[in-house]
Amino acid sequence: MASRLWVPVGSGPLASYADGYESWLAARGYARWTIAHRLWQLELLSRWLEREGYSPGELTLGRVGEFVTARRAAGYSSWVSVRSTVLPLEYLREVGVVPAVTASAEVGDPLERVLADYRRYLLDERALSERTVRGYVPVARLFLEGVMEADGSGLERLSAAEVSSFLARECPRRSVAGARGLVWALRPFLGYLHLAGLIAAPLQWAVLGVADLRDRSLPRGLEPAAVKRLLASCDRRTLVGRRDYAVLLLLWRLGLRAGEVAALTLEDLDWSSGELLVPGKGGRYDRLPLAVDVGEAIVSYLRRRQRIDSRALFLKVLAPAGAVSSSGVSGIVRSACKRAGAPSIGSHALRRTAATEMLKRGASLPEIREVLRHRDEKTTAIYAKVDRHTLRPLARPWPKGGAA
Repeated sequence: MASRLWVPVGSGPLASYADGYESWLAARGYARWTIAHRLWQLELLSRWLEREGYSPGELTLGRVGEFVTARRAAGYSSWVSVRSTVLPLEYLREVGVVPAVTASAEVGDPLERVLADYRRYLLDERALSERTVRGYVPVARLFLEGVMEADGSGLERLSAAEVSSFLARECPRRSVAGARGLVWALRPFLGYLHLAGLIAAPLQWAVLGVADLRDRSLPRGLEPAAVKRLLASCDRRTLVGRRDYAVLLLLWRLGLRAGEVAALTLEDLDWSSGELLVPGKGGRYDRLPLAVDVGEAIVSYLRRRQRIDSRALFLKVLAPAGAVSSSGVSGIVRSACKRAGAPSIGSHALRRTAATEMLKRGASLPEIREVLRHRDEKTTAIYAKVDRHTLRPLARPWPKGGAA
């Protein structure tokens, strides 16, 4: 006999929100069986509120903790952690039933107040993206934890020596790229502290640069055979395979960054002119010609793409449905490497491959710069070192009788 999917009928103070919750879950790409289980969880939570005499507006994180504790005490093994209630609470907050989480620490903790004000400054005054802010704030927190007292004092005594001590302690724990990111994130925070009147002098000058080792080695691209293996590893009979194939082509053929691929929307495809509008760094938008094979791969994917309320070009295949992130794009490259039995590489290796391939085919550095959308000519000039044919006449002959 065929199994029947049972969706519970809600009771208690949350019963009237069951239908909306079901539609909300379906719109986010959850399977029918998962939706049924989540509705059952809402039923259990609603019954518990009814028994305890609480209204939906009193469903704070503390109340949720009481709910899961009661389930554990009763011997249940499902829905027994606060983490398991993230979905229903997210929906109930969206519809205004449950109060939004307020960071009490932000009100009473001086450190959290400084970070909250800094975050607002970056978003509102500097107009930085949420993603960039998420990279800056943890560095500010790490720095404050070492110089700020519990009562909020300490910043007024901040000196260049303390900044140097922080960098001397933290930079050796990181790679060159990680240390460079730490320095980049610390400078604007020190500038903000002076702007906000929290420190007497602008101390960003005390943050020295990290030695740039990029010019000491050749930019390494992949061999054509390796790229072919990555592309062949995508099973284009499936939705995931078509998506991954299109993503790899964008990285390799057009030299896009992982974040640029993740940020593409359906509106960025100009089919009439055969162009792709690429959202780049600093809010820039650039137009690139859409190669025929890349366009065909995108069309093949779009024919199977999920029909959800999202304008992102590339979507996740697991719930909650939504746009693929830049880390997801990097994950697509790593998965292709694993399937192809090749060493794991980052998405940027395909961008470097695009540059070296253009150089081999006779493209000039200004042309490569235009395709890769480099702001600094020095960045593109790095690829001049891989043009061995042009560089060979510059190499002096090895002296006869010299050391082998």
